[in-house]
Amino acid sequence: MINKLTRLFHTARHLRPSQVGWRIWHRLHTPSVPAADALPLREWGGIWSCYAYADASMLGESDFLFLGVQRRLAGPGDWNRHGWEKLWLYNLHYFDDLNARAWESRSESHRALIDRWIAENPAPLGNGWEPYPTSLRIVNWIKWFLAGNHAEQAWLASLAQQVRWLERRLEYHLLGNHLFANLKALIFAGAYFQGEEAERWLALGCRLLAQELEEQVLPDGGHFELSPMYHAIILQDLLDLYNLQRKYPGVFSPELLKTLDAAIQSMRRWAGVMQHPDGDIPFFNDAAFGIAARPAQLEEYACSLDLPPEVQSAGGITHLGDSGYLRVEHRESTAFIDVARVGPDYIPGHAHADTLSFELSLFGQRVFVNGGTSEYGTDEIRQYERGTAAHNTVAINGDNSSEMWDGFRVARRAYPSDLVIEEQDGLVTVSCAHDGYMRLKGKPIHHRGWQFSNRELIVEDRIRGAFQSANAYFHLHPAIDISANNLGSWKLRLPEGQQVCIQVEKGDAELKQSYYAPEFGKRLESRCLKIALEHSGSRVRIGWSVEN
Repeated sequence: MINKLTRLFHTARHLRPSQVGWRIWHRLHTPSVPAADALPLREWGGIWSCYAYADASMLGESDFLFLGVQRRLAGPGDWNRHGWEKLWLYNLHYFDDLNARAWESRSESHRALIDRWIAENPAPLGNGWEPYPTSLRIVNWIKWFLAGNHAEQAWLASLAQQVRWLERRLEYHLLGNHLFANLKALIFAGAYFQGEEAERWLALGCRLLAQELEEQVLPDGGHFELSPMYHAIILQDLLDLYNLQRKYPGVFSPELLKTLDAAIQSMRRWAGVMQHPDGDIPFFNDAAFGIAARPAQLEEYACSLDLPPEVQSAGGITHLGDSGYLRVEHRESTAFIDVARVGPDYIPGHAHADTLSFELSLFGQRVFVNGGTSEYGTDEIRQYERGTAAHNTVAINGDNSSEMWDGFRVARRAYPSDLVIEEQDGLVTVSCAHDGYMRLKGKPIHHRGWQFSNRELIVEDRIRGAFQSANAYFHLHPAIDISANNLGSWKLRLPEGQQVCIQVEKGDAELKQSYYAPEFGKRLESRCLKIALEHSGSRVRIGWSVEN
Protein backbone atom coordinates (compact mmCIF):
# COMPACT_ATOMS: atom_id res chain seq x y z
CA MET A 1 0.00 0.00 0.00
CA ILE A 2 2.87 2.39 0.80
CA ASN A 3 4.46 1.69 -2.58
CA LYS A 4 1.16 2.31 -4.38
CA LEU A 5 0.59 5.58 -2.53
CA THR A 6 4.15 6.68 -3.26
CA ARG A 7 3.71 5.89 -6.95
CA LEU A 8 0.39 7.73 -7.05
CA PHE A 9 1.92 10.76 -5.32
CA HIS A 10 4.82 10.97 -7.78
CA THR A 11 2.36 10.69 -10.65
CA ALA A 12 -0.17 13.25 -9.43
CA ARG A 13 2.32 15.84 -8.22
CA HIS A 14 3.26 16.69 -11.80
CA LEU A 15 -0.32 17.42 -12.86
CA ARG A 16 -1.44 20.98 -13.29
CA PRO A 17 -4.02 22.06 -10.69
CA SER A 18 -6.48 22.74 -13.52
CA GLN A 19 -6.12 19.13 -14.69
CA VAL A 20 -7.08 17.86 -11.25
CA GLY A 21 -10.11 20.12 -11.16
CA TRP A 22 -11.24 19.12 -14.64
CA ARG A 23 -10.77 15.43 -13.84
CA ILE A 24 -13.15 15.80 -10.89
CA TRP A 25 -15.57 17.76 -13.06
CA HIS A 26 -15.55 15.11 -15.79
CA ARG A 27 -16.31 12.37 -13.30
CA LEU A 28 -19.06 14.19 -11.41
CA HIS A 29 -20.72 16.30 -14.08
CA THR A 30 -22.56 15.15 -17.20
CA PRO A 31 -23.78 18.10 -19.29
CA SER A 32 -27.21 18.05 -20.83
CA VAL A 33 -27.38 16.84 -24.43
CA PRO A 34 -28.34 19.72 -26.74
CA ALA A 35 -31.16 19.32 -29.21
CA ALA A 36 -30.35 17.65 -32.53
CA ASP A 37 -31.34 20.36 -35.00
CA ALA A 38 -29.33 21.34 -38.07
CA LEU A 39 -27.62 24.66 -38.75
CA PRO A 40 -27.27 26.49 -42.07
CA LEU A 41 -24.03 25.97 -43.97
CA ARG A 42 -21.43 28.61 -44.67
CA GLU A 43 -20.69 29.42 -48.27
CA TRP A 44 -17.36 28.10 -49.47
CA GLY A 45 -15.35 27.69 -52.63
CA GLY A 46 -14.17 24.53 -54.35
CA ILE A 47 -14.12 20.86 -53.44
CA TRP A 48 -12.15 19.57 -50.45
CA SER A 49 -8.81 18.19 -51.60
CA CYS A 50 -9.12 14.83 -49.90
CA TYR A 51 -5.76 13.58 -48.68
CA ALA A 52 -6.25 9.80 -48.61
CA TYR A 53 -3.12 8.06 -47.32
CA ALA A 54 -4.64 5.24 -45.25
CA ASP A 55 -5.79 1.88 -46.54
CA ALA A 56 -9.49 1.03 -46.40
CA SER A 57 -10.66 -0.23 -43.02
CA MET A 58 -14.27 -0.90 -44.06
CA LEU A 59 -14.14 -4.23 -45.89
CA GLY A 60 -17.88 -4.71 -46.33
CA GLU A 61 -21.21 -3.35 -45.14
CA SER A 62 -20.48 -4.53 -41.59
CA ASP A 63 -16.87 -5.77 -41.69
CA PHE A 64 -13.99 -3.68 -40.36
CA LEU A 65 -10.23 -4.08 -40.01
CA PHE A 66 -8.53 -2.04 -37.29
CA LEU A 67 -5.17 -2.58 -35.62
CA GLY A 68 -4.67 -5.86 -37.46
CA VAL A 69 -7.96 -7.35 -36.20
CA GLN A 70 -11.01 -7.91 -38.44
CA ARG A 71 -14.47 -8.03 -36.88
CA ARG A 72 -18.12 -7.77 -37.91
CA LEU A 73 -20.48 -5.13 -36.57
CA ALA A 74 -23.41 -7.50 -36.27
CA GLY A 75 -25.77 -5.53 -34.05
CA PRO A 76 -26.23 -2.28 -32.11
CA GLY A 77 -24.44 -3.67 -29.05
CA ASP A 78 -21.23 -4.20 -31.00
CA TRP A 79 -20.45 -0.47 -31.02
CA ASN A 80 -19.59 -0.91 -27.33
CA ARG A 81 -19.09 -4.64 -27.11
CA HIS A 82 -17.57 -5.90 -23.88
CA GLY A 83 -14.37 -7.83 -24.48
CA TRP A 84 -13.35 -5.91 -27.60
CA GLU A 85 -10.34 -3.64 -27.11
CA LYS A 86 -11.31 -0.05 -26.39
CA LEU A 87 -8.89 1.28 -29.02
CA TRP A 88 -10.50 -1.00 -31.63
CA LEU A 89 -13.92 0.34 -30.68
CA TYR A 90 -12.60 3.90 -30.78
CA ASN A 91 -11.46 3.29 -34.37
CA LEU A 92 -14.92 2.01 -35.23
CA HIS A 93 -16.36 5.38 -34.17
CA TYR A 94 -13.71 7.51 -35.92
CA PHE A 95 -15.10 6.96 -39.45
CA ASP A 96 -11.59 7.21 -40.92
CA ASP A 97 -12.67 5.10 -43.88
CA LEU A 98 -14.66 8.03 -45.24
CA ASN A 99 -11.34 9.60 -46.21
CA ALA A 100 -9.23 6.51 -46.90
CA ARG A 101 -7.93 5.34 -50.25
CA ALA A 102 -10.58 4.75 -52.93
CA TRP A 103 -13.30 6.06 -50.63
CA GLU A 104 -15.46 6.91 -53.64
CA SER A 105 -16.06 3.21 -54.33
CA ARG A 106 -17.56 2.78 -50.84
CA SER A 107 -19.77 5.88 -50.73
CA GLU A 108 -23.04 3.95 -50.54
CA SER A 109 -21.67 1.84 -47.68
CA HIS A 110 -20.57 5.04 -45.95
CA ARG A 111 -24.05 6.53 -46.27
CA ALA A 112 -25.57 3.43 -44.70
CA LEU A 113 -22.98 3.46 -41.91
CA ILE A 114 -23.72 7.08 -41.01
CA ASP A 115 -27.42 6.28 -40.79
CA ARG A 116 -26.63 3.26 -38.67
CA TRP A 117 -24.36 5.17 -36.29
CA ILE A 118 -27.02 7.82 -35.67
CA ALA A 119 -29.72 5.21 -35.04
CA GLU A 120 -27.62 2.95 -32.80
CA ASN A 121 -25.64 5.51 -30.76
CA PRO A 122 -28.03 7.78 -28.85
CA ALA A 123 -26.43 10.69 -27.05
CA PRO A 124 -24.44 10.69 -24.86
CA LEU A 125 -23.93 6.95 -24.34
CA GLY A 126 -20.97 4.74 -25.16
CA ASN A 127 -17.51 5.01 -26.64
CA GLY A 128 -18.68 7.03 -29.62
CA TRP A 129 -19.65 10.00 -27.47
CA GLU A 130 -16.35 10.27 -25.65
CA PRO A 131 -14.63 13.53 -26.66
CA TYR A 132 -11.72 12.08 -28.65
CA PRO A 133 -13.66 9.79 -31.03
CA THR A 134 -16.33 12.49 -31.28
CA SER A 135 -13.69 14.96 -32.43
CA LEU A 136 -12.25 12.67 -35.09
CA ARG A 137 -15.68 11.68 -36.36
CA ILE A 138 -16.81 15.32 -36.68
CA VAL A 139 -13.79 16.13 -38.84
CA ASN A 140 -14.15 12.99 -40.96
CA TRP A 141 -17.83 13.63 -41.65
CA ILE A 142 -17.18 17.25 -42.62
CA LYS A 143 -14.27 16.32 -44.90
CA TRP A 144 -16.48 13.73 -46.59
CA PHE A 145 -19.29 16.24 -47.06
CA LEU A 146 -16.88 18.84 -48.46
CA ALA A 147 -15.50 16.25 -50.88
CA GLY A 148 -18.83 16.34 -52.73
CA ASN A 149 -21.03 13.90 -50.81
CA HIS A 150 -24.54 15.18 -50.19
CA ALA A 151 -25.31 15.65 -46.48
CA GLU A 152 -28.81 14.66 -45.42
CA GLN A 153 -30.58 16.98 -42.98
CA ALA A 154 -30.67 14.24 -40.35
CA TRP A 155 -26.90 13.90 -40.64
CA LEU A 156 -26.37 17.65 -40.28
CA ALA A 157 -28.64 17.67 -37.24
CA SER A 158 -26.63 14.85 -35.66
CA LEU A 159 -23.37 16.56 -36.55
CA ALA A 160 -24.48 19.80 -34.90
CA GLN A 161 -25.54 17.87 -31.82
CA GLN A 162 -22.15 16.18 -31.62
CA VAL A 163 -20.38 19.54 -31.81
CA ARG A 164 -22.62 21.04 -29.16
CA TRP A 165 -21.83 18.09 -26.90
CA LEU A 166 -18.09 18.32 -27.59
CA GLU A 167 -18.05 22.02 -26.72
CA ARG A 168 -19.21 21.03 -23.24
CA ARG A 169 -16.71 18.13 -22.89
CA LEU A 170 -13.37 19.54 -24.05
CA GLU A 171 -10.55 17.43 -22.62
CA TYR A 172 -8.93 20.03 -20.40
CA HIS A 173 -8.15 17.22 -17.96
CA LEU A 174 -5.93 15.43 -20.51
CA LEU A 175 -4.62 18.31 -22.66
CA GLY A 176 -1.97 17.46 -25.29
CA ASN A 177 -3.02 15.74 -28.50
CA HIS A 178 -6.52 15.05 -27.15
CA LEU A 179 -7.32 18.72 -26.62
CA PHE A 180 -5.73 19.48 -30.00
CA ALA A 181 -8.15 17.05 -31.68
CA ASN A 182 -11.07 18.72 -29.86
CA LEU A 183 -10.04 22.16 -31.11
CA LYS A 184 -9.57 20.95 -34.67
CA ALA A 185 -13.15 19.62 -34.61
CA LEU A 186 -14.53 22.91 -33.26
CA ILE A 187 -12.74 24.84 -36.01
CA PHE A 188 -13.95 22.51 -38.76
CA ALA A 189 -17.52 22.74 -37.49
CA GLY A 190 -17.31 26.49 -36.99
CA ALA A 191 -16.14 26.95 -40.56
CA TYR A 192 -18.63 24.46 -42.04
CA PHE A 193 -21.74 25.85 -40.36
CA GLN A 194 -22.79 29.48 -40.13
CA GLY A 195 -24.61 31.51 -37.51
CA GLU A 196 -23.97 32.69 -33.98
CA GLU A 197 -23.36 29.21 -32.60
CA ALA A 198 -20.87 28.32 -35.34
CA GLU A 199 -19.03 31.60 -34.83
CA ARG A 200 -18.68 30.75 -31.14
CA TRP A 201 -17.18 27.34 -31.95
CA LEU A 202 -14.80 28.91 -34.44
CA ALA A 203 -13.70 31.68 -32.07
CA LEU A 204 -13.14 29.26 -29.18
CA GLY A 205 -11.24 26.80 -31.37
CA CYS A 206 -9.01 29.48 -32.90
CA ARG A 207 -8.28 31.16 -29.56
CA LEU A 208 -7.23 27.90 -27.91
CA LEU A 209 -5.40 26.71 -31.03
CA ALA A 210 -3.08 29.71 -30.86
CA GLN A 211 -2.29 28.85 -27.24
CA GLU A 212 -1.78 25.15 -27.95
CA LEU A 213 0.50 25.78 -30.93
CA GLU A 214 2.77 27.80 -28.67
CA GLU A 215 2.65 25.07 -26.02
CA GLN A 216 2.74 21.89 -28.10
CA VAL A 217 5.12 22.78 -30.95
CA LEU A 218 8.63 23.11 -29.56
CA PRO A 219 11.09 25.68 -30.96
CA ASP A 220 12.94 22.92 -32.85
CA GLY A 221 9.65 21.84 -34.48
CA GLY A 222 9.02 18.71 -32.42
CA HIS A 223 5.67 17.90 -30.85
CA PHE A 224 6.06 18.18 -27.10
CA GLU A 225 4.89 14.64 -26.34
CA LEU A 226 8.12 13.49 -28.07
CA SER A 227 6.58 10.63 -30.03
CA PRO A 228 7.46 10.63 -33.76
CA MET A 229 4.09 8.99 -34.43
CA TYR A 230 2.07 11.66 -32.64
CA HIS A 231 4.25 14.31 -34.24
CA ALA A 232 3.05 13.05 -37.63
CA ILE A 233 -0.59 13.02 -36.45
CA ILE A 234 -0.41 16.63 -35.25
CA LEU A 235 1.38 17.71 -38.44
CA GLN A 236 -1.43 16.25 -40.53
CA ASP A 237 -3.93 18.06 -38.29
CA LEU A 238 -2.17 21.33 -39.08
CA LEU A 239 -2.11 20.59 -42.80
CA ASP A 240 -5.84 19.83 -42.64
CA LEU A 241 -6.44 23.19 -40.96
CA TYR A 242 -4.33 24.92 -43.60
CA ASN A 243 -6.36 23.11 -46.26
CA LEU A 244 -9.59 24.23 -44.57
CA GLN A 245 -8.68 27.90 -44.58
CA ARG A 246 -8.07 27.71 -48.32
CA LYS A 247 -11.69 26.60 -48.74
CA TYR A 248 -12.99 29.20 -46.27
CA PRO A 249 -10.81 32.30 -46.76
CA GLY A 250 -10.88 34.61 -43.78
CA VAL A 251 -11.83 32.06 -41.10
CA PHE A 252 -8.37 32.51 -39.55
CA SER A 253 -6.98 35.86 -38.54
CA PRO A 254 -3.76 36.91 -40.30
CA GLU A 255 -1.89 36.42 -37.02
CA LEU A 256 -3.19 32.86 -36.52
CA LEU A 257 -2.54 31.97 -40.15
CA LYS A 258 1.05 33.18 -39.77
CA THR A 259 1.46 31.10 -36.60
CA LEU A 260 -0.05 28.06 -38.31
CA ASP A 261 2.26 28.40 -41.30
CA ALA A 262 5.35 28.71 -39.07
CA ALA A 263 4.34 25.64 -37.04
CA ILE A 264 3.83 23.57 -40.19
CA GLN A 265 7.22 24.52 -41.58
CA SER A 266 9.10 23.74 -38.36
CA MET A 267 7.26 20.44 -37.84
CA ARG A 268 8.07 19.40 -41.42
CA ARG A 269 11.76 20.05 -40.78
CA TRP A 270 11.65 17.95 -37.61
CA ALA A 271 9.90 15.11 -39.46
CA GLY A 272 12.58 15.27 -42.15
CA VAL A 273 15.29 14.77 -39.55
CA MET A 274 13.52 12.03 -37.56
CA GLN A 275 13.23 9.38 -40.26
CA HIS A 276 15.40 6.39 -41.04
CA PRO A 277 16.88 6.00 -44.53
CA ASP A 278 13.89 3.74 -45.29
CA GLY A 279 11.65 6.79 -44.93
CA ASP A 280 9.85 5.76 -41.73
CA ILE A 281 9.98 6.96 -38.15
CA PRO A 282 12.16 5.60 -35.33
CA PHE A 283 10.37 4.05 -32.36
CA PHE A 284 10.76 6.36 -29.38
CA ASN A 285 7.88 6.55 -26.90
CA ASP A 286 4.56 5.32 -28.30
CA ALA A 287 5.26 4.77 -31.98
CA ALA A 288 4.24 2.29 -34.67
CA PHE A 289 3.69 2.19 -38.39
CA GLY A 290 0.24 2.38 -39.94
CA ILE A 291 -1.34 4.89 -37.54
CA ALA A 292 -0.02 8.19 -38.88
CA ALA A 293 0.99 9.17 -42.39
CA ARG A 294 4.61 8.53 -43.38
CA PRO A 295 6.91 11.56 -43.62
CA ALA A 296 6.95 11.41 -47.43
CA GLN A 297 3.14 11.33 -47.51
CA LEU A 298 2.97 14.41 -45.30
CA GLU A 299 5.41 16.15 -47.61
CA GLU A 300 3.26 15.22 -50.59
CA TYR A 301 0.21 16.65 -48.82
CA ALA A 302 2.07 19.87 -47.97
CA CYS A 303 3.23 20.34 -51.54
CA SER A 304 -0.31 19.74 -52.82
CA LEU A 305 -1.30 22.77 -50.72
CA ASP A 306 1.34 24.85 -52.55
CA LEU A 307 3.64 24.96 -49.54
CA PRO A 308 7.31 25.05 -50.57
CA PRO A 309 9.22 21.72 -50.49
CA GLU A 310 11.12 21.08 -47.28
CA VAL A 311 14.89 20.66 -47.47
CA GLN A 312 15.92 17.21 -46.25
CA SER A 313 18.54 16.57 -43.59
CA ALA A 314 22.03 17.33 -44.91
CA GLY A 315 23.75 14.59 -42.88
CA GLY A 316 26.30 14.90 -40.10
CA ILE A 317 25.01 15.70 -36.60
CA THR A 318 21.56 17.20 -36.12
CA HIS A 319 20.72 18.05 -32.53
CA LEU A 320 17.04 18.67 -31.90
CA GLY A 321 17.83 20.35 -28.64
CA ASP A 322 14.33 21.23 -27.49
CA SER A 323 13.04 17.72 -28.15
CA GLY A 324 16.15 15.93 -26.91
CA TYR A 325 16.91 13.78 -29.95
CA LEU A 326 20.10 13.45 -31.95
CA ARG A 327 20.51 12.22 -35.50
CA VAL A 328 24.06 11.18 -36.37
CA GLU A 329 24.71 10.37 -40.02
CA HIS A 330 28.26 9.02 -40.39
CA ARG A 331 29.35 7.22 -43.56
CA GLU A 332 27.03 4.21 -44.03
CA SER A 333 25.38 4.62 -40.61
CA THR A 334 22.40 6.64 -39.45
CA ALA A 335 21.73 6.68 -35.71
CA PHE A 336 19.01 8.25 -33.60
CA ILE A 337 19.87 8.87 -29.95
CA ASP A 338 17.40 9.63 -27.17
CA VAL A 339 18.79 12.15 -24.69
CA ALA A 340 15.29 13.50 -24.00
CA ARG A 341 12.96 13.79 -21.06
CA VAL A 342 10.05 11.36 -21.18
CA GLY A 343 7.77 14.22 -22.29
CA PRO A 344 5.86 17.07 -20.66
CA ASP A 345 5.76 16.49 -16.93
CA TYR A 346 1.99 16.94 -16.78
CA ILE A 347 1.17 14.67 -19.76
CA PRO A 348 3.60 11.73 -20.13
CA GLY A 349 0.92 9.20 -21.12
CA HIS A 350 2.68 8.16 -24.34
CA ALA A 351 6.13 7.97 -22.77
CA HIS A 352 8.35 4.88 -22.65
CA ALA A 353 11.24 4.25 -20.27
CA ASP A 354 13.69 4.63 -23.16
CA THR A 355 16.13 7.26 -21.89
CA LEU A 356 19.57 6.92 -23.56
CA SER A 357 18.26 4.36 -26.04
CA PHE A 358 19.20 4.50 -29.71
CA GLU A 359 18.33 3.08 -33.10
CA LEU A 360 20.80 2.36 -35.89
CA SER A 361 20.50 1.85 -39.63
CA LEU A 362 23.42 0.59 -41.73
CA PHE A 363 23.47 0.78 -45.53
CA GLY A 364 19.89 2.04 -45.36
CA GLN A 365 18.64 -0.98 -43.39
CA ARG A 366 17.45 -1.01 -39.79
CA VAL A 367 19.76 -3.01 -37.55
CA PHE A 368 19.15 -2.00 -33.90
CA VAL A 369 15.56 -1.07 -33.14
CA ASN A 370 13.46 -0.23 -30.11
CA GLY A 371 10.61 -2.63 -29.46
CA GLY A 372 7.67 -0.61 -30.80
CA THR A 373 4.02 -0.56 -29.70
CA SER A 374 1.47 -3.28 -30.37
CA GLU A 375 -1.39 -2.28 -28.06
CA TYR A 376 -2.79 0.35 -25.68
CA GLY A 377 -4.05 -1.90 -22.89
CA THR A 378 -3.03 -2.06 -19.25
CA ASP A 379 -1.74 -5.64 -19.28
CA GLU A 380 1.73 -7.15 -19.15
CA ILE A 381 2.33 -6.61 -22.87
CA ARG A 382 1.77 -2.88 -22.53
CA GLN A 383 3.97 -2.76 -19.44
CA TYR A 384 6.79 -4.61 -21.21
CA GLU A 385 6.63 -2.48 -24.35
CA ARG A 386 6.86 0.71 -22.31
CA GLY A 387 9.63 -0.73 -20.17
CA THR A 388 13.38 -0.19 -20.41
CA ALA A 389 14.17 -3.80 -21.37
CA ALA A 390 12.24 -3.37 -24.64
CA HIS A 391 14.66 -0.62 -25.71
CA ASN A 392 18.34 -0.34 -26.57
CA THR A 393 19.48 0.98 -23.22
CA VAL A 394 20.32 -0.21 -19.68
CA ALA A 395 17.96 -1.62 -17.04
CA ILE A 396 19.26 -1.62 -13.46
CA ASN A 397 18.02 -4.15 -10.89
CA GLY A 398 15.45 -5.29 -13.46
CA ASP A 399 13.67 -1.96 -13.07
CA ASN A 400 12.65 0.76 -15.52
CA SER A 401 14.47 4.05 -15.88
CA SER A 402 11.10 5.79 -15.40
CA GLU A 403 8.24 4.30 -13.40
CA MET A 404 5.69 3.17 -15.97
CA TRP A 405 2.35 1.89 -14.70
CA ASP A 406 -1.33 1.41 -15.58
CA GLY A 407 -0.93 1.79 -19.34
CA PHE A 408 -0.50 5.57 -19.51
CA ARG A 409 0.90 6.61 -16.13
CA VAL A 410 4.42 7.64 -15.13
CA ALA A 411 5.51 8.24 -11.54
CA ARG A 412 9.18 9.09 -10.96
CA ARG A 413 10.90 9.73 -14.26
CA ALA A 414 14.40 10.04 -15.69
CA TYR A 415 15.96 13.39 -16.48
CA PRO A 416 19.03 13.49 -18.76
CA SER A 417 22.13 15.51 -17.87
CA ASP A 418 25.74 16.17 -18.83
CA LEU A 419 25.16 15.95 -22.58
CA VAL A 420 28.37 16.36 -24.58
CA ILE A 421 28.55 16.32 -28.40
CA GLU A 422 31.95 16.47 -30.09
CA GLU A 423 33.06 16.16 -33.70
CA GLN A 424 36.73 16.25 -34.64
CA ASP A 425 38.85 14.70 -37.38
CA GLY A 426 36.06 12.37 -38.53
CA LEU A 427 35.31 11.18 -35.00
CA VAL A 428 31.87 11.85 -33.50
CA THR A 429 31.40 11.39 -29.76
CA VAL A 430 28.19 11.73 -27.79
CA SER A 431 27.86 11.18 -24.05
CA CYS A 432 25.02 11.68 -21.60
CA ALA A 433 23.72 10.52 -18.21
CA HIS A 434 20.35 10.26 -16.48
CA ASP A 435 19.10 10.07 -12.90
CA GLY A 436 16.12 7.75 -13.37
CA TYR A 437 17.52 5.10 -11.02
CA MET A 438 18.33 7.47 -8.17
CA ARG A 439 15.17 6.19 -6.45
CA LEU A 440 16.84 2.78 -6.00
CA LYS A 441 19.02 1.79 -3.09
CA GLY A 442 22.58 2.84 -3.90
CA LYS A 443 21.31 5.74 -6.05
CA PRO A 444 22.90 4.54 -9.30
CA ILE A 445 23.35 6.90 -12.26
CA HIS A 446 23.61 5.57 -15.80
CA HIS A 447 26.24 7.11 -18.10
CA ARG A 448 26.41 6.17 -21.78
CA GLY A 449 28.72 7.13 -24.61
CA TRP A 450 28.54 6.60 -28.38
CA GLN A 451 31.65 6.95 -30.54
CA PHE A 452 31.37 6.95 -34.33
CA SER A 453 34.55 6.52 -36.32
CA ASN A 454 35.60 4.92 -39.61
CA ARG A 455 32.84 2.28 -40.14
CA GLU A 456 32.60 1.60 -36.45
CA LEU A 457 30.39 2.46 -33.51
CA ILE A 458 31.42 1.92 -29.89
CA VAL A 459 28.70 2.00 -27.22
CA GLU A 460 30.03 2.23 -23.67
CA ASP A 461 27.95 2.10 -20.50
CA ARG A 462 28.98 2.69 -16.91
CA ILE A 463 27.09 2.90 -13.65
CA ARG A 464 28.07 5.19 -10.81
CA GLY A 465 26.64 4.06 -7.49
CA ALA A 466 25.69 0.70 -6.00
CA PHE A 467 23.38 -1.77 -7.75
CA GLN A 468 22.56 -5.49 -7.78
CA SER A 469 22.40 -6.05 -11.55
CA ALA A 470 22.58 -4.00 -14.72
CA ASN A 471 21.90 -5.18 -18.28
CA ALA A 472 22.31 -3.42 -21.59
CA TYR A 473 19.93 -4.48 -24.36
CA PHE A 474 20.65 -4.42 -28.09
CA HIS A 475 17.48 -5.40 -29.99
CA LEU A 476 17.92 -6.53 -33.59
CA HIS A 477 15.47 -5.95 -36.40
CA PRO A 478 13.73 -9.25 -37.34
CA ALA A 479 15.34 -9.18 -40.81
CA ILE A 480 18.85 -9.35 -39.34
CA ASP A 481 20.53 -12.76 -39.19
CA ILE A 482 22.88 -13.26 -36.22
CA SER A 483 25.33 -16.05 -35.39
CA ALA A 484 28.06 -16.50 -32.82
CA ASN A 485 31.55 -15.88 -34.18
CA ASN A 486 33.65 -16.73 -31.15
CA LEU A 487 33.64 -15.90 -27.45
CA GLY A 488 32.08 -12.45 -27.04
CA SER A 489 31.81 -11.93 -30.79
CA TRP A 490 28.75 -12.06 -33.05
CA LYS A 491 28.29 -11.81 -36.78
CA LEU A 492 25.29 -10.08 -38.34
CA ARG A 493 24.14 -10.45 -41.92
CA LEU A 494 21.91 -7.73 -43.34
CA PRO A 495 19.11 -8.46 -45.83
CA GLU A 496 21.19 -7.05 -48.70
CA GLY A 497 24.19 -9.19 -47.74
CA GLN A 498 26.42 -6.76 -45.84
CA GLN A 499 28.14 -8.14 -42.74
CA VAL A 500 28.47 -6.53 -39.34
CA CYS A 501 30.61 -7.68 -36.44
CA ILE A 502 29.68 -7.10 -32.80
CA GLN A 503 32.49 -7.47 -30.30
CA VAL A 504 31.55 -7.35 -26.61
CA GLU A 505 34.80 -6.07 -25.15
CA LYS A 506 33.46 -5.66 -21.64
CA GLY A 507 30.42 -7.41 -20.22
CA ASP A 508 28.86 -10.86 -20.31
CA ALA A 509 26.67 -11.27 -23.41
CA GLU A 510 23.94 -13.76 -24.21
CA LEU A 511 21.56 -13.99 -27.16
CA LYS A 512 17.88 -13.90 -26.16
CA GLN A 513 14.56 -14.26 -27.93
CA SER A 514 12.63 -11.04 -28.23
CA TYR A 515 9.95 -9.48 -30.40
CA TYR A 516 9.47 -6.38 -32.50
CA ALA A 517 6.09 -4.61 -32.75
CA PRO A 518 6.10 -2.52 -35.93
CA GLU A 519 2.31 -2.09 -35.94
CA PHE A 520 -0.59 -2.31 -33.52
CA GLY A 521 -1.70 -5.92 -33.36
CA LYS A 522 1.55 -7.25 -34.83
CA ARG A 523 4.51 -8.78 -32.95
CA LEU A 524 7.38 -10.33 -34.90
CA GLU A 525 9.98 -12.69 -33.44
CA SER A 526 13.43 -11.14 -33.17
CA ARG A 527 16.71 -11.54 -31.29
CA CYS A 528 18.33 -9.42 -28.62
CA LEU A 529 21.83 -9.26 -27.16
CA LYS A 530 21.56 -8.90 -23.40
CA ILE A 531 24.84 -7.77 -21.87
CA ALA A 532 25.41 -7.93 -18.13
CA LEU A 533 27.66 -5.08 -17.03
CA GLU A 534 30.95 -6.12 -15.42
CA HIS A 535 32.64 -3.93 -12.82
CA SER A 536 29.95 -1.29 -13.34
CA GLY A 537 30.47 -1.08 -17.08
CA SER A 538 30.20 -2.56 -20.58
CA ARG A 539 31.74 -1.80 -23.95
CA VAL A 540 30.37 -2.96 -27.31
CA ARG A 541 32.16 -2.42 -30.62
CA ILE A 542 30.05 -2.58 -33.78
CA GLY A 543 32.02 -2.70 -37.03
CA TRP A 544 31.03 -3.12 -40.67
CA SER A 545 32.55 -3.31 -44.10
CA VAL A 546 31.42 -2.03 -47.48
CA GLU A 547 32.15 -5.49 -48.90
CA ASN A 548 29.53 -8.26 -48.69
